[in-house]
Amino acid sequence: MEAAHAAARSKDTYLSAQYARLRGRRGTAKAAVAVGHSILVIAYHLLSKDQDYSDLGADYFLARQSKETYKNRLVAPLEGMGNKVMIEPAPTA
Repeated sequence: MEAAHAAARSKDTYLSAQYARLRGRRGTAKAAVAVGHSILVIAYHLLSKDQDYSDLGADYFLARQSKETYKNRLVAPLEGMGNKVMIEPAPTA
């Protein structure tokens, strides 16, 4: 748990991004347990395969979803409040 909290406080890492994602939905304790579990899984794979650790990065979760999905996730709450949303591409300079 201490390693999970330390990983959550680190900057621009996969584990800190995972903690931030889960903390909002599940709470701090469950997010810390999930990050601790991820650390154990990473350690197991590193030791069993004799590999070096390479961090996926803080933007890993954003890069996995398509731009269309991300746009729809941002627009849906606005439309749910009764607003009409029109999306137009920004003019190029």
